[in-house]
Amino acid sequence: MKKVISYSLAIAAVAGLTGCNGKMNQFQADYFTTNPNPLEVVGTQVPATVNGNIPAKFFKKNAVVTVTPVLVYASGETASAPVTFQGEKVRGNNPVINYGFGNSISIPVNYTYTPAMQKSELYLTFNVQQGNKTYALPRVKVADGVVATAALADAGTVNPALAPDAFQRIINEKYSAQIRFIINQANIRKNQIDSPEMLSLNEQLRNAAAAKNREIQEINIESYASPDGPLSFNTKLAEKREQNTKGFVNDRLKKDKITEFGELTAQFTPEDWEGFQKLVAASNIQDKELILSILQQTKDPEIRDQRIRDLSNVFETLAEEILPQLRYSKITASIDVIGKSDAEINAAFDTNPASLTVDELLYAATLTDNNNRKQAIYEAVTKYYPNDYRGYNDLGLAQYVNKDYKSALKNFNKAAQLAPNATEPKMNQGLISLLNKDYNAANRSFGSAAGQQGLGDALGVYYLTQGDNAAAVKAFGNSKTNNAALAQILTKDYSAAKNTLAAVANPNATTYYLTAVLGARTNNTAMAASNLKKAIALDPSLATNALNDLEFSKIDVKSLVK
Repeated sequence: MKKVISYSLAIAAVAGLTGCNGKMNQFQADYFTTNPNPLEVVGTQVPATVNGNIPAKFFKKNAVVTVTPVLVYASGETASAPVTFQGEKVRGNNPVINYGFGNSISIPVNYTYTPAMQKSELYLTFNVQQGNKTYALPRVKVADGVVATAALADAGTVNPALAPDAFQRIINEKYSAQIRFIINQANIRKNQIDSPEMLSLNEQLRNAAAAKNREIQEINIESYASPDGPLSFNTKLAEKREQNTKGFVNDRLKKDKITEFGELTAQFTPEDWEGFQKLVAASNIQDKELILSILQQTKDPEIRDQRIRDLSNVFETLAEEILPQLRYSKITASIDVIGKSDAEINAAFDTNPASLTVDELLYAATLTDNNNRKQAIYEAVTKYYPNDYRGYNDLGLAQYVNKDYKSALKNFNKAAQLAPNATEPKMNQGLISLLNKDYNAANRSFGSAAGQQGLGDALGVYYLTQGDNAAAVKAFGNSKTNNAALAQILTKDYSAAKNTLAAVANPNATTYYLTAVLGARTNNTAMAASNLKKAIALDPSLATNALNDLEFSKIDVKSLVK
């Protein structure tokens, strides 16, 4: 009996030691699959998942294995976060791999992308602790390279927000005067001709006729009768007032020798019920609401007049305070003030910039495509108008275009300080934050720039950096830019991307490079090759990128870069 028990214990001991003795065998590449393979940039990161299928009777029961994903490239290597697994006899909190049956495992991978990673290989390294022994197993390759198309997003190509000028070459000004009439009369009294209001209007007309930069576009006469009495009488009265006023204006124009003006127009209104209603509504007259109710409910002018007259207790007040104000002719002169021509503004900037208004200076910058001249103009704005935020904002814009981002940020900050509620500096500060990879700051700035024209392009690039390509497409809207096309490529809307790239206003090397990517993804080898050749011709530095770009794995890139 004792022999049987001893024999059973021996068998159990051997079974317990099975799976513990000896070192771990090497991991094999076919144990693992990587998704995606090749790796792919998402936003600014390179995320992936390595899935493993560990076979039965492989993982030692007393082993602890730390697996580290390492991306290896020409200039070095970068490790992702390690993951540790343990055998079933180990005390610990790591995922357990069963010796008898094996296990499926998952290893998350993530790297912050750098261009050197484009041509790379993903390896898993294995460090084993087994009892008191530690050793390393050979590393295993599990993926090849990084598709870096998403990294082509470029905040530097987004147009910063321009704080616009308010320059108007032609500004229309209106001047007016009234001639008031006695009840039931149409003759113009001398005190009306010599009123300060009329004398001022006459002076404006004379000055406009004499000035080279002013033009009289129209002189309009509107004549009225008050809405009391028969309509037929008031019609004739208003018409006579119009005729007399027109005659007076013609005589005055001849006297002042004003012969050049657009046109003299005249019209009359028999009964000024609209003016009557406004004056009553603004008054403190007794029964005001009753009068307004009659005006609203009664459409026939004769009946309306009689019903108001029947209010004997207030009609006398109306006759004294309201109706006299409705017996008049209004003369309005429409005069255009003509500003400097483009040539005059350019000449003034070159010779005497201080003579220009702030809006003329800001407008001058729109007359040139030379960014250095723009910058000089905006510097003049900040010199002569240091409290206007637009000069600093637009100077920063010119510096941004010249890639002087440090100076640009300084001026964007100054503009924001001068005008805390202005959205242009906020958007532009966000662009600088994007370039500096300070994405939280960029998000805050863009949030403060809501409604700003051009913000969609900035937000689109922001979303691309966050890997939210669908949101980027929505933000770009109908924008026809390289960045917008990139978002469409990344969401696999290749038809839309093709249309966007074809509509880019000033196609550059990146435009053709993206078109080549589009050709490669749609199996149009000729399209890919021809556009890649154009891109490299415009920017030879793209040749190295293309040679390493897995998008072109089926293209003979070497033949294009000779």
